[in-house]
Amino acid sequence: MTAFAARRPAVWKAAPYLFVLPAVALFAIFKLYPIAWSFVLSLFRTDGALQTFAGGANYARLVNDPLFWTALRNTALILVVQVPVMLGIAIGLAVAFNSRLLALKSFLRLGFFLPMVTGLVAYGILFGVLLNPQGGLVNWFLGLLGIPAVPWLTDTLWARIAVGLALTWHYTGYNAVIYLARLQSLPKDHYDAAAVDGAGAWRRFRHVTLPGLRPVLLLTVVMSTIGTLQLFDEPYVLTGGGPDNATLTLGMYLYVNGFRYFDFGYASAIAYALAVIIAILGIVQFRFLGDKS
Repeated sequence: MTAFAARRPAVWKAAPYLFVLPAVALFAIFKLYPIAWSFVLSLFRTDGALQTFAGGANYARLVNDPLFWTALRNTALILVVQVPVMLGIAIGLAVAFNSRLLALKSFLRLGFFLPMVTGLVAYGILFGVLLNPQGGLVNWFLGLLGIPAVPWLTDTLWARIAVGLALTWHYTGYNAVIYLARLQSLPKDHYDAAAVDGAGAWRRFRHVTLPGLRPVLLLTVVMSTIGTLQLFDEPYVLTGGGPDNATLTLGMYLYVNGFRYFDFGYASAIAYALAVIIAILGIVQFRFLGDKS
């Protein structure tokens, strides 16, 4: 009994590690190992079934690959145009949902959040049906108004707009709910003090609401940036990257090289280049939107 009592403290010290061990093992097997092996693959050139060590040749290939730069440009365009529009609409919705003047707030919140629970492929197919240039519901409705049919999925400009509309429909409500949760936690005293000082609705929004939203603005900007740079499902289902590679994204180009051409070395190099871009943008966003203190 005395010997067991002497050993018991050591067992107690090891117990937390034993409980954590399964989670750590699963993380190492399904996360760390694929990440490390992907880097190893990026150093090899795939030639059929042969893997030849190539050093940094795959990364050098990126620099001279026009399709990579096209995919990067398309992804950056979505990031610069669609994401600010989506987050701006989400802020407006959150302010409206938080207003005392709005009726049926719970119903509207649910309605705007529901698109988020729709499967990515499912809603991509839905938008493909709605925006079909030949007999799609949207063009049919435009025809009733006397507006010519729009080549949503066959024109380079309209295909990009179609992808942006799909993304905005799917993610705006989700971001609005995040902003709403933050708005509901802001002290009412700040608004009362601003009103006493004579601040109108716009000045209260600019000097109270926006600064109060800063932490969640950083969260949603970073999340939206990461999601956009990894964008795959929507353009793949809607346009297949076309027309003329106008909606080809980095995520799609990675997939095509890895699982259509089985060039896993080059696909891994694209993945690591994408990771570096995400890291750089994340640092910049934390620098400008993070807490200055």
